[in-house]
Amino acid sequence: MMTQATEITNDGLLRRMIAGDEEAFKLLYRRIQPAIYRYVLRMSGNPSVAEDVTQEVFMALIRDTKRFDPSRGTLGGFLFGVARNHLRKRWEQERRSVPLAADAEESGQPGSEGLNGRGLTVGADDKLLSDETVTRVREAISTLPENYREAVVLCELEEMSYEEAAAALDCPIGTVRSRLHRARTMLMEKLRGRQPVRHAWGVSK
Repeated sequence: MMTQATEITNDGLLRRMIAGDEEAFKLLYRRIQPAIYRYVLRMSGNPSVAEDVTQEVFMALIRDTKRFDPSRGTLGGFLFGVARNHLRKRWEQERRSVPLAADAEESGQPGSEGLNGRGLTVGADDKLLSDETVTRVREAISTLPENYREAVVLCELEEMSYEEAAAALDCPIGTVRSRLHRARTMLMEKLRGRQPVRHAWGVSK
């Protein structure tokens, strides 16, 4: 049995997993799976897709652990990138937008009820993060074009650093910053009623 598991880094667990330690994989899965699931759910709006893609991500890790290069970022960031690629393949195969499905609470998985985006708070008067507006925030995020939505999901909801998000999205840090800035502006406009709500699942701009 693994001792002091909470003190072992994800990279350390991966090394143990490669060496054949099944408990290391189980712990790694428990640590990272919820965040991967939330990311895919928020991007797709579909709990079934989120479950499938999350499983595909960890199966890919088992099949080819050598794909992860620690010099390019964290294991978590790498797995987010794998999830993103799997999700995009699904969208390409379906050639259609993914409809808004049951949210995270209905699926029994962690959702965005604890939403506390660092850049989304615009003042006490707006009460953006109050209980009454959490649904509106979630709905507004779901309508963002793909590139902007994933920046918000990673940086605001999953609280990744710009460096981690850039690694997951395979783009420069400056691109992450600019997308996030634009996404925040779009969200504020939507939440203030300046733009109509249109779902944009899988749409890249």
